[in-house]
This record gives sequence, structure tokens and C-alpha cells, in this order.
Amino acid sequence: MSQGPSATAPLNDLPDNAPRVRSAIAELRRRAEAEPGQCWLQPLSDSFLVRFLRARDFHLDLAWRLLKNYQKWRIECPEISADLQPSSVLGLLHAGYHGVLRSQDPRGSKVLIYRIGQWDPKLFTAYDVFRVSLITSELIVREIETQRNGVKAIFDLQGWRFAHAFQISPAVARKIAAVLTDSFPLKVRGIHLINEPLFFHPVFALIKPFLTEKIKQRVYMHGNNYMQSLTEHFPVSILPQEYGGEEVSIEELAKEWTDFIMSSADYLQSISLAVQE
Repeated sequence: MSQGPSATAPLNDLPDNAPRVRSAIAELRRRAEAEPGQCWLQPLSDSFLVRFLRARDFHLDLAWRLLKNYQKWRIECPEISADLQPSSVLGLLHAGYHGVLRSQDPRGSKVLIYRIGQWDPKLFTAYDVFRVSLITSELIVREIETQRNGVKAIFDLQGWRFAHAFQISPAVARKIAAVLTDSFPLKVRGIHLINEPLFFHPVFALIKPFLTEKIKQRVYMHGNNYMQSLTEHFPVSILPQEYGGEEVSIEELAKEWTDFIMSSADYLQSISLAVQE
């Protein structure tokens, strides 16, 4: 007798209501509810728990560790995660610091772009900048395809100055590395650096020791002549015009994403730690 597709398909490919997925969610919830003295930041709903399972390909022990690390990281980093309301980073958003491509890459990964030159270190700290990334992560992690296929990030370091570098202390570096490795339920599929100046390398050297070998292998430094090498990883059809692509400008993409973040303000407020204290 045939077992049917749901019995043989990888768990990550199954919908949330598949019996095997529901069984895994129930076990993760059981562990969470049995954890002594733990007050979870978000309700232990199916949609919340499944993101940790998908991030670790339904390996229960790894998903359980990730859930605990996420809770620990958010509690221990209030300067980043206490207030996720868009108003806290509105200046950065309006400056066009961050955008999200309209289309996923061919492997289904969400593609994020950060433009360091739009970050004025006199007005915004490294924690503010990091909060933009956390806000986007909390929004896109609700998407099933992104849970399955992860994210890739392009960091345009044009305009990187010593004033930026001075803000990346060892403590900040550790917090960045924690999210990239085992403290947030998103698979990091690639980190692409373009226009990186020589004096950015000491900053990356601060972060690198805290990264896993897998993440280190997914970091690509493209330099100033990045057009060809970047399109070896991303099709021109999805990249913005400024980066050798055929999509709309990065300014337009940044505005679209800012509008989406602003429209999600109620949800972001509901998961801000400041609201729950």
C-alpha cells in the first residue's frame, strides 16, 4: 500500500497542518511548557513554534535549543529588542538604509539589502541599525517559504567610515554573531559584502571568531568591481538597477519595505518586550 506523499516528503516541505508537523510542534510545545521558571515572550502558538522547527529542519533537539537561545538573546539585548516599533528607527528607514527585493532568489531565499552609507553614526547607534534588521527578520520569519528557504543579505559598504567602525565593539560583534548563528529562527544562506574598504576588514575580524564554520563559508566579499560576481549569485532579473539588475531602483525598494514595516506597526508593538513588562 502506498504511504502517500505526506508520509515520505521531507517535513520542511509539508504544510503546518500535516500530522507529522503537528506532532513535532506538540513535542516542542511540551518541552517549552515544562521548562521551569520560563515566561515565554510570545504565545506558544503553532505558527510561532514551527518557525524554530523549520529553521533546524525539524531536528527537535536543535529546534528546542534555538527557541531557548532566541528567548535568552531577546531578554539580554533590550537595547535592540525591547522596542520594535518602527518609530524607533524611522530616520534610518526614510534615509533608504534598508530594502527587500520583490522576488526571492532561484533557491527561494528572501534577499535583503543594507546600505551602510545611509547610516549616519551621529544620529543612530549600531544598536539602532541592528534593530532595523531584527524588525525585518521578525516580519519575514512569518512567511512559510522564508522559513523553509532562509535569507541572503547584501551589505553595500560604500560610505563606510571610521565613525561606523568605532560603534562595533566586541559586545556588539558578539550580539551580531549570535543572531547569525543560533539565536534567531532564520536560515542564513549567504552574506554578500560589496564596496568594502580595507579598513572594514578589522571590524569583520572582530565578528568572525564568533561565527560557525558554516556561516563563515557563506560570507562573500565582492569588492568594488562586484557587478559580475554578484550576478553569479543573484539573477539580474531580481537585482535593483544600481547593482546591475533589471528591477526598480533601490530607493523604490527601500520605500516599499518602509511602507510595509509601517503597516506592521501593531504587530511589532505586540512583540516588543517593553509592552510585556
